[in-house]
Amino acid sequence: MIKTVVNIEGMMCKMCEKHVNMAVIEAFVTENVTSSHKTGETEIITETAPDETKLREAVEKAGYKVISVKSEPYEKKKFGLFRK
Repeated sequence: MIKTVVNIEGMMCKMCEKHVNMAVIEAFVTENVTSSHKTGETEIITETAPDETKLREAVEKAGYKVISVKSEPYEKKKFGLFRK
């Protein structure tokens, strides 16, 4: 799994977050997408790193500006009493 954090300029409210999330979901197969207008970040969890050019195009087509994109390995957190 890969976690990609995208810094985005122009998100002002919860509806902006939804617009960005939908743009990402329509462009990629994702495990999870969350956006925050307060921090200006969108976090995307995918099996493989998303194509940065395609990601920028999808977000910018929705009306927002991509400032930076950073991908890193991601491991799902394990829940339960007997974690290994």
